[in-house]
Amino acid sequence: MEVIELEIHQIEDKQLMIDEIMNLHGQEILQLVYSYVNNKQVAEDLTQEIFIKCYKSLHTYNGKSKLRTWLWRIAINHCKDFLKSWYNKNVVVTGEEPANHMTKKEMVEQVVIQKEEDDELISVLMTLPIKYREVIYLFYYEELPIKEIAVVTEVNNNTVKTRLRRAKELLKERLEG
Repeated sequence: MEVIELEIHQIEDKQLMIDEIMNLHGQEILQLVYSYVNNKQVAEDLTQEIFIKCYKSLHTYNGKSKLRTWLWRIAINHCKDFLKSWYNKNVVVTGEEPANHMTKKEMVEQVVIQKEEDDELISVLMTLPIKYREVIYLFYYEELPIKEIAVVTEVNNNTVKTRLRRAKELLKERLEG
């Protein structure tokens, strides 16, 4: 009887922990996944799969890295696996929301111009190869330091710096051209 109670208690602790992880990191993982797949519905599905994988693998987290870094590593690997998958290469997902939403007539001109510029930047960013997209996203949107980006992407610091520089060059070329 005590063994069963102990197992139930461990399961409840695990569920509480995954709930907390999802509350703390759910949105940023969704945004990270979207930066890979460029599709809202697919990103939401993959994010759910990532948290299921995280739940099943919680016992493997050893505390050598930050929990966030461990979670991001799982997410990035899952995204890369998805992008290589038969499903991604052969199934067309429909029903994606249009990238550009109509602006309200009441909005001032500056807000409209800023939105158009932001949309253009995001659009161009999404055309970059993943290795550049991921470092741009992690550095500018998630504000991770170079060292942590290197851990998450499993490359050395200088490679991260080179990719950031090259990504900025590519963005500049494509935005000006």
